[in-house]
Amino acid sequence: MVLTSAVNADGGGADEESKPRRRRRKRRGRGQRKKNTPEEILASLYVRRWAFPDAPLNDADGDDPVRPAGKMVFEFHSHSTCSDGFLSPTALVERAHARGVNVLALTDHDTMAGVAEAVEAANKFGIRIIPGVEISAVYSPREESETEEPVHILAYYGSCGPSRFEALEKVLSSIRDGRYLRAEEMVFKLSKLNLPLKLDVVAKIAGNGVAPGRVHVACAMVESGYVQNLKQAFSRYLHDGGPAYAKGTEPFAEDVVRLICHTGGVSALAHPWALKNPVGVIRSLKDSGLHAIEVYRSDGKLSGFSDLADRYELVKIGGSDYHGRSGQDEPDLGSVAIPVLDVYEFLIKAQPAWRVAMQDMSAMADEPSDINLQKIRASFLGNQEPEDPELDAIRVKLSGTELCNRKKCS
Repeated sequence: MVLTSAVNADGGGADEESKPRRRRRKRRGRGQRKKNTPEEILASLYVRRWAFPDAPLNDADGDDPVRPAGKMVFEFHSHSTCSDGFLSPTALVERAHARGVNVLALTDHDTMAGVAEAVEAANKFGIRIIPGVEISAVYSPREESETEEPVHILAYYGSCGPSRFEALEKVLSSIRDGRYLRAEEMVFKLSKLNLPLKLDVVAKIAGNGVAPGRVHVACAMVESGYVQNLKQAFSRYLHDGGPAYAKGTEPFAEDVVRLICHTGGVSALAHPWALKNPVGVIRSLKDSGLHAIEVYRSDGKLSGFSDLADRYELVKIGGSDYHGRSGQDEPDLGSVAIPVLDVYEFLIKAQPAWRVAMQDMSAMADEPSDINLQKIRASFLGNQEPEDPELDAIRVKLSGTELCNRKKCS
């Protein structure tokens, strides 16, 4: 006998006989947990052992000796007040902890000034920090039919930070210097649109020692009443190619990727969905040594960019790109779900590069001159890898020296 649905007079749903059956199916579905594949279990074990060497591996029930305990939350893309974020590195870490983040990459624009403070704060909460930076660059097309466009490259480093730090900082410093000229040009263009701003107000919003960016100009526009919010400032005036947009002194994206490789880092293309010519950019950067690409967002995986990652053999990652804009619509820390197999692939790609940087740091520790001590990043002393014999050896070498304090951003 076939049961048919009867619609109630009020527009309601199915007949009473089918409801209990659906309820039983729902109850059975709730009790079923998707089983991890052997590959996922091994990858999860590796990731957890890397992040927390001393953490127990058994789950809470104790009925599976190989299943890793709990869910690991990685955040690969975040910003602080050291660039255009609205939370200090310490406050960012505190929010990450409240959001259940286990591993946090601080990727401020064109500066690593906040990493040391983030590491110090993270030690209080048991969070592991990946030292990072989002480097502003420009893509120079190979074909005449392609157009030049801004590109952002994420760089991730191990606990020691980058090797050849002076080479990286030289490029970052040049980009930051160009930001002041860029802000001046944006202010000039706004004045031509009858939206006058003072450059010193923009610089004050950015903060002492922080290179001003578009978001700081946008904040000044909001304060002056020209726009209602930051989103409106960007959509009307400051977006790429907008009437008040200005270019900086960014290096070519291909050179940035090679620089990251040269300094012991892992490179990833940030928010490729914002590019006008993503295929051309990805192809060119892959030829220069690009390791990864963002394909995961808070609203899920972007299948088109996942396919491009497969085509060009790039690791798939993602992040919230969190800035802490109060009242603004943006994904929160830890809101991007990344499959454990992709995190595993990222670490497999990163470990050899990070190991080389650690060896370079060890060589400098053998000769602890003033110059070498200035090059050694204080962040690696945060006891993030307590069981690593090479890190322990570096700590022993430096135990009798006094490391210079790194300047924190205001």
